[in-house]
Amino acid sequence: MARARLIDGKNFASGLVERIGMAVSELQADAGVSPGLAVVIVGDDPASRLYVRNKGLRAQEAGLASFTHALDADTDQATLDNLIAQLNADPAVHGILVQLPLPSHLDAASVLAAIDPAKDVDGFHVINAGRLAVGQPGLVPCTPLGCLMLLKAELGSLSGAEAVIVGRSNIVGKPMAQLLLGADCTVTVAHSRTRDLPEVCRRADILVAAVGRPEMVRGDWIKPGATVIDVGINRVAHRDPALAAQGKTSVVGDVAFDEAVDVAGAITPVPGGVGPMTIACLLANTYTAACRQLDLEPRIL
Repeated sequence: MARARLIDGKNFASGLVERIGMAVSELQADAGVSPGLAVVIVGDDPASRLYVRNKGLRAQEAGLASFTHALDADTDQATLDNLIAQLNADPAVHGILVQLPLPSHLDAASVLAAIDPAKDVDGFHVINAGRLAVGQPGLVPCTPLGCLMLLKAELGSLSGAEAVIVGRSNIVGKPMAQLLLGADCTVTVAHSRTRDLPEVCRRADILVAAVGRPEMVRGDWIKPGATVIDVGINRVAHRDPALAAQGKTSVVGDVAFDEAVDVAGAITPVPGGVGPMTIACLLANTYTAACRQLDLEPRIL
């Protein structure tokens, strides 16, 4: 059997950012408004700061206004809550993102709940989760939205496909299930307690791995010809023992890629698959939020 086609999320994301930029230019010309994205980061975690910096660069690339609020690690709850209230009230801010994880002394759930659902570009607010569940317009979590875009680009219509999602988080697994149901798939959400998980996965025409365990999904778990979306980003010891001894690491997904690529019909690589879509969809959500706040119909991206 031929090796699987690689689903190039990096290339797709670049095209999506370009289309967002065109739509933003039209919004600026028609309404005199640049969609504004405010990112709040608390503390000095290097990975979070790099991710926030990349978000800001991509936002500017697409013509969005980008505002970063970097707070000290010892910021108290009241200060953070006050900032969220100010951003909710600021008409120049159309999207608010609080970078997770927050320091342990802060209540992340209450912070996320305080964000205006109309500005919740992460799609984590319970109101947006509820809208997704009942099929009403809302803001959808970025990673599942990006996965859906890649699947539609690869397969066209998803109607009638059997989809299995490994992972049941509120960030990926559950919203992914709702999106695939909306695309007329037959959906199974599997997890660590699922009986005979490999056999469940083998039923899937579409297999989405979002469990956070490096290379958990093996090649013999995959139905020949299936489309595999690997959401996992895991750092593990480098495969080269000499480099591993130096403390070097590799990034792998939740799928054992070297095995899966010989079975699947199409697969996202890690890195370069789902990851780039997350930031691109964040920009798309910010644009959509701005249009809705202006009572305008978002341009189809």
